[in-house]
Amino acid sequence: MNRNELRKSDINLMVIFEALMQEQNVTRVAEKMYLGQPTVSTALGRLRTLFNDPLFVRVGHRMEPTRRAEEIIRHLSPALDAMATALSLAHQFDPLESCLTFKIGLSDDVEFALLPPFLAALRDEAPNVVVIIQHADYWRIPDLLASGDITVGITETRELPANAKRKLLRRVEPRILRADNADAPLTLDEFCTRPHVQVSYTANIHGIVDECLAKIGRDRKVVLSIPQFSSLPAALNATNLLASCPDYAAKALLGWGNLRDEPCPFEVPAQELSMVWLSLTDNDPAERWLRTRLEQHMGNLAATAA
Repeated sequence: MNRNELRKSDINLMVIFEALMQEQNVTRVAEKMYLGQPTVSTALGRLRTLFNDPLFVRVGHRMEPTRRAEEIIRHLSPALDAMATALSLAHQFDPLESCLTFKIGLSDDVEFALLPPFLAALRDEAPNVVVIIQHADYWRIPDLLASGDITVGITETRELPANAKRKLLRRVEPRILRADNADAPLTLDEFCTRPHVQVSYTANIHGIVDECLAKIGRDRKVVLSIPQFSSLPAALNATNLLASCPDYAAKALLGWGNLRDEPCPFEVPAQELSMVWLSLTDNDPAERWLRTRLEQHMGNLAATAA
């Protein structure tokens, strides 16, 4: 390969081009990269000259990449990943002195129940780092990782990008929360006839519990959907409402109001809580330190990356 071509280019331009391919919007790229919009527009003009191609064609409010742009990004993204990895090897990470910003994606149950002890430890070990938490359920994880909005996520995971890594942190059993005064455990009939609260970021009234009930020919009645687990104590207080939630979230909620928990009165398979990240950050000292601490404070078993 003729590396003389590299002398004509600017790495910053390549990073902006990659961001433009991801966002397809100059304003969003400017916001994401903390640049002025004129700076991004100027960079786009230089990129068009460098590649002798329009690169993007405006279609409504969107910038549609040209065929040449699609071809360029297929070669460019792996190269930028490799460069980022190589550069990271030149830096040591001292958590006590670091002022880095870490971007982490967490589902609501993890943020509520497992984040506090991690943050408490972080303040002792790395008092000057900045942590940015984004909501990241399984359907958002691939996009958030690809865009660079997060470098690591912890949630239930399903399909992931080919260059993603996954590490199992814990197997999760469902628990039923209640605030009534009855002493006897719930029967299946009582579970199905009593009203339920569903915690859903997307305002859904169905979940894994409903899928398991359907398999045995039963169903339940959800009368309330709320977006956050922290709202459950107030929602359940002085009612006969029931709510299902992960075991670690139930444990964290027991100290809030007159709540108690118990197992489901029917079989619900254990779910898996995993940590995911892109392979390009595997050898980054700061990211490796972060993943180690997340596993330490949010996991409860030994697991391996997949």
